[in-house]
Amino acid sequence: MEPGAPALTVHLSPAGRPHLDRPEAEPAWPAPAIARRIARAFERGAGHGILHLGAVETATDLPPVLAWWRDLGRLFMTRLCAIPDLVELSPGWDDRFAEVSVPPPEDAFDELLACAPPMVGGEYLSASVLGESWSSLDAALRIEVRETDGGLRAWLASRSPAWSIVGRVCFHLAENRRDERAPFAFLATYAPRLSAVGRVQHVPLGRALQEYAGERNREALLALLSPVHRAAERSDLAAEMVRTGEVFHPLAWTPRDAYRFLKDVPLFEAAGLAVRIPDWWKPKSPPRPQVAVTVGDGPSGLLGLRALLSFSVKITLDGETLTDDEWRALLDGADGLALVKGRWVEVDREKLREALQHWKSVERAVGRDGIGFVEGMRLLAGARIGGDGAADAPPAPAVEWSRVVAGRALAGVLDDLRRPEAIAAADPGADLRTALRPYQEVGVRWLRLLAGLGLGACLADDMGLGKTVQVIALLLLRRRLQGAERLGREAPRGSGGREARSAEPPPGGNDRRPSLLVVPASLVANWCAEIERFAPALVVFVAHQSMTPAEELKSPDPGRLDAADAVITTYGSLLRLSWPAEREWDLVVLDEAQAIKNPAAKQARAAKRLRARARIALTGTPVENRLSDLWSIFDFLCPGLLGSADAFARFVKRIGSASAGGYAPLRALVRPYILRRLKTDRTVIDDLPEKTEVRAFCPLTRAQAALYQRSVEELAAGIEGREGIARRGLVLSFLMRLKQICNHPSQWLGDNAYAPADSGKFGRLRELCEEIASRQEKALVFTQFREMTGPIETFLRGIFGRPGAMLHGQVPVSRRKPIVDAFQSDDGPPFLVLSLKVGGTGLNLTAAQHVIHFDRWWNPAVENQATDRAFRIGQRRNVLVHKFVCRGTVEERIDALIESKRTLAEEVVGAGGEAILTELPDDELLRLVRLDIRAAMGD
Repeated sequence: MEPGAPALTVHLSPAGRPHLDRPEAEPAWPAPAIARRIARAFERGAGHGILHLGAVETATDLPPVLAWWRDLGRLFMTRLCAIPDLVELSPGWDDRFAEVSVPPPEDAFDELLACAPPMVGGEYLSASVLGESWSSLDAALRIEVRETDGGLRAWLASRSPAWSIVGRVCFHLAENRRDERAPFAFLATYAPRLSAVGRVQHVPLGRALQEYAGERNREALLALLSPVHRAAERSDLAAEMVRTGEVFHPLAWTPRDAYRFLKDVPLFEAAGLAVRIPDWWKPKSPPRPQVAVTVGDGPSGLLGLRALLSFSVKITLDGETLTDDEWRALLDGADGLALVKGRWVEVDREKLREALQHWKSVERAVGRDGIGFVEGMRLLAGARIGGDGAADAPPAPAVEWSRVVAGRALAGVLDDLRRPEAIAAADPGADLRTALRPYQEVGVRWLRLLAGLGLGACLADDMGLGKTVQVIALLLLRRRLQGAERLGREAPRGSGGREARSAEPPPGGNDRRPSLLVVPASLVANWCAEIERFAPALVVFVAHQSMTPAEELKSPDPGRLDAADAVITTYGSLLRLSWPAEREWDLVVLDEAQAIKNPAAKQARAAKRLRARARIALTGTPVENRLSDLWSIFDFLCPGLLGSADAFARFVKRIGSASAGGYAPLRALVRPYILRRLKTDRTVIDDLPEKTEVRAFCPLTRAQAALYQRSVEELAAGIEGREGIARRGLVLSFLMRLKQICNHPSQWLGDNAYAPADSGKFGRLRELCEEIASRQEKALVFTQFREMTGPIETFLRGIFGRPGAMLHGQVPVSRRKPIVDAFQSDDGPPFLVLSLKVGGTGLNLTAAQHVIHFDRWWNPAVENQATDRAFRIGQRRNVLVHKFVCRGTVEERIDALIESKRTLAEEVVGAGGEAILTELPDDELLRLVRLDIRAAMGD
């Protein structure tokens, strides 16, 4: 398939429900006829769709996401066909199947999850989600069988020959250690009927030749033996037994015979046979001696991207090292099954030799110093990305007959990174003016550990979980470390007492460095406000035109920078200023790190030139599910870990193929550096407030600033000398005009253009809703102006990729309930734009996880009433409320008044609304509405 060509795929909703997503254009993969066939199945529901993939599309070339869901469906079909009394269920299906279920294989769910390809909503995948999908498969099966004449047998036959099991023939292999020459026994059985107590009776298959003797039973005998004949078409061993008739008799087997049988077990099962084998044999991972490669087994030493890790090679069996004599005995023996240390294991002497030779050559190549950190991490993950390393492209036997494990020291650190709950507490001290929630404390510990190791960290918590405050706490911790003789002296210890040491020099003495925070221009004010609120002791320098004069911004005083704990700048400023790339920073933190997802973009290249002891990326977007973003962000966090862009592209293409085993190696490689908590996590949701309110500060565009300033000047001239009702009317009209200009110049001008680039609020709305859309969450957008509902809906339609809904005073009452019902449905409109007055009536909109107040009515009671359309009885999610405020304008000053003196604010701008403001003296009124151009202007 050509890159970028549309493909049929499955999305997972926040509720954990898979649904088919069809591209607008005809999908290039799979073929149109197959795509239509799959789509028809999913139209009946996810259970029917996944069942169709597993039962019908068994050999179809599918995109990775569909192929992965097919694996779940195929697993269900395999378990269904393994039900011992399946053949007896068909005639009385309706009466008796209620007592039978297809048992879910929880152990296989973990394996499926590890191999899941990137998909929209992949962050919601869990064992419980697969369990619910399994239940939907079971329900779909019951429905489809009831709809099929002939019951289960006919249904299986109509899906695929692989599942058309007309009898239960079972191949048995057992040990017989009393016979040293033939220590295994084979027997084929079938189950003709149930016993008196309702259990399956297994009888030798040879009995069938007697019971089905005669011409009239010929058809039944052929039906019973059809799975055996299908197996003979696929397996040489089965073909030999059928040809000689041995399949009908008990057989004594040598280890070589048993080995041939065990290797063909997947072929037998695919043919519809049940197979029973000794529990020590796992077809996907048979017991075998392996070349064990241990990385990082020396003293904990220094870790980090430039660290070298110890590297050692030995032969093991189940983790136990084989002696030289045992190894020689293996090489002198025969291939197949061998009895080693009292256990039967698979042996392929040539492959073992080749694997050992490869890893020994790598051991010689890395020498006494050891292997590079990046190369070691790839080996541990099984991610053969490619490059210059000797271990990047091992031969197939080296992969198949060896395993790479982390040594005790390295394993301890990696375990802490994967399970940060076990890391020892990190106290930011009294300078943090808030109590961190437990999951936030865990995040701070994790960030501290990675920063101390000089490794990159991607904090990818859901929107509203407090990424900002976790970074602020980390800044306080880093400041406390200033002056220490070694950073390693205060490094965090894991639950096992392990000490992680820094790969970088300590920040003490003259080496003190501030940290650099790079944020979107629209979030500069938010960061400043959060630091002032939670850590006022931090010294901050804002390297942005909204707060620093141009001359000082171009060449700031080095002493002022050195005295700062944090420097805040923007992605746009990185392109205009040279000095951020010339300094050495303690930490570089990228907020909304999806801003660098395009590696060719200038701001991405500028961010990657920054030098620091450690790098942190903050994003609420599920970066691990977007391969197009993943490489670029990791190229910033851990340069080289994912190889070059070309090498990574080749690696992704290879693991995406049907035979590669899925995306587990990539997920294992990046997992230690990504911490993602969801609002739906049980460990998080009980710790959250039911409603969280945040300010979304918005800049003004040049067009907005010019109109706003001109309006203030006209107001100042107009009120001079005016009194009474004429003055009040003029002030009210100008307050309304200023609100409209803050929304969009077109609202005041009436030109109906509504170009998104002309409004800072539209830009902030885009940033916010792109993340909401990526999470497949729903939003309510409130505005007090009916004329704004249409432009906002049109704008958001392009962001969410499909239409939303609108409610305002001119929508007939008869149409409002259908609009609400559609929004409340799982697959309904992703957003609803409402006028504030309509939103204040008795609507129940609990499907929304986000409430956005696009403009403010300056009345907390009215806004809260609107918010409670989402936050009310029936709401099972935590609601995040975003209140848009234009910096440097009347909106910011009224908002500050509401926040600082809420009771007084309700009196001032409550029942009387803006009318009270008309009574202010001229100088107070003009101070309230004046434009702070520096604060208002963004990049």
